[in-house]
Amino acid sequence: MTTDQGGVTVTAHALHVPDPAGAPADTAATAAARDLFSSVAPEPACGPDQAHTVLGRKGLLFKEDSTRLALCAVHRALGLPPGRLTEPLPGAEHTAVVVSSNFGNVQTVRDIVAGMRAGSAHDVSPLNGPNASSNVIASTIAIRYGLTGPNLMVCSGATSGLDAVRLGALLLRGERARRVVVVGVEPGDDTARGLAALGPDAPGAPATAAPLRPAAACVVLDSGGEGPRLGDVRRHTRPDDIAGDPAAPTPLRLTAPGAADTGGIDLTAYLGEVYGALGVVQLAVAAAWLSAGQRPEPGGALITCGDGEDGYASVRLDPADSPVLAGAR
Repeated sequence: MTTDQGGVTVTAHALHVPDPAGAPADTAATAAARDLFSSVAPEPACGPDQAHTVLGRKGLLFKEDSTRLALCAVHRALGLPPGRLTEPLPGAEHTAVVVSSNFGNVQTVRDIVAGMRAGSAHDVSPLNGPNASSNVIASTIAIRYGLTGPNLMVCSGATSGLDAVRLGALLLRGERARRVVVVGVEPGDDTARGLAALGPDAPGAPATAAPLRPAAACVVLDSGGEGPRLGDVRRHTRPDDIAGDPAAPTPLRLTAPGAADTGGIDLTAYLGEVYGALGVVQLAVAAAWLSAGQRPEPGGALITCGDGEDGYASVRLDPADSPVLAGAR
């Protein structure tokens, strides 16, 4: 496969993962994931109940956990000081938002349905009703930061994170946006965890694999900006089916859950299951790792997410000064 970089770069990134789960045993896979994640995310992340320490208190009433975590990740990626914006965000016009989350508002939907069954629609709070929208996370981000570009929500299973990245890159290449804020987020509430537990086990994953964990990450994509260069997202049926990628070196490989034996690092061995957020979490980790300039050898990162039921998606992320990009348009 020929990767077309298309001039898309990752110009900003942030991770917001409260209290990573770790693993039942301190294995080599867990240690590798822990060391990598800790090196690029040294600051602790607050939980959704403490989101006001990042966002300020105003505007958080009735906001769900996933929305609060996503807002924290975006706030950090945009480099904003703690608290609510006091003036318009520079560059907000023509900035798109693409969010990946499979379980973002399932708790709210369940609660609203249960309340209506027990009583009537009059029992649903007008402040909580909008949270039942499948697009509530993406629209809340756009409203809070005044982002006027396309607004999309992706709920496509285990590849959802990189599917959102792909859509963000398409918006830039199609000149539908000048900048794209891509977010991956999952909550850790009981309803989301119960649904996640019904999914297929990752191949090779331990029977005591960690349950769904609250997590969020944000990457900002730009056309021709300063930062690591994003390749094309490609789909495949096996986690190791990446031989068709360019032969450029990839000293960092982030694998799908349960596929660390393909020669990479499985971040979920340390973070726990983050499902639809994983692809964006991986991309943010890779961007931070490349930006730190501590690579042991030349080359970029290869990121893979997915599972045996939904298939797999991969993308390359190369350093801004990579000679591979010399002919990229």
